[in-house]
Amino acid sequence: MTVAGYPFRDASLLETALTHSSYANERPGAAYNERLEFLGDAVLGLVSAEFLYTAYPDKPEGELTKIRAGYVCEQSLAAAARRLGLGEVLRLGRGENEEGGRGRDSILSDAFEAVLAAMYLDGGLEPCRKLVREEILSRAPAIPVRDAKSRLQEVLQGQGLPAPEYRTVSESGPEHQKIFVVEVFIEGSPAGRGTGRSKKQAEQEAAGLALKKM
Repeated sequence: MTVAGYPFRDASLLETALTHSSYANERPGAAYNERLEFLGDAVLGLVSAEFLYTAYPDKPEGELTKIRAGYVCEQSLAAAARRLGLGEVLRLGRGENEEGGRGRDSILSDAFEAVLAAMYLDGGLEPCRKLVREEILSRAPAIPVRDAKSRLQEVLQGQGLPAPEYRTVSESGPEHQKIFVVEVFIEGSPAGRGTGRSKKQAEQEAAGLALKKM
């Protein structure tokens, strides 16, 4: 079995990556892809951060976070999954399949992360680098790189939700070199935590992480 030209040695890894929880719910004991999705998110974060760190040597942390948020988002991952034909081979439960799950961005983006994790476990980091660079980082970002706080507020307003609330979690370090940790709350629930050398930078990172989760 192959994905993007990569031949899996352990086909069971890919099979699990392409199995949605709705399929497993109808077949007790079947493995499904949520644990792989968790690992794939971390692999994606590492590969994209590594690439952008090298590609933008003069950009500070806050700018790199904004750039990454534009590339690594649900829309981008779902589009990559469609190009790879993952929706056509996903194992879904009957109800999810009938309700159009094969075309749903959330399911497709999760499947992409799960396949990335399966690839990492099967062949290490190098094939993951190749896949992410070709399918995600070499293409235009799905979310234009703008101010993350502004974008988050626009998204929430569009959903009829109140403005996000930013709370400073901690301040550490000497006065001339402080490190701030800020958490953003949406409707009273924590949605993202950022770190920076200023509150503004930490808020931007927190907003970017909140956008990635939405």
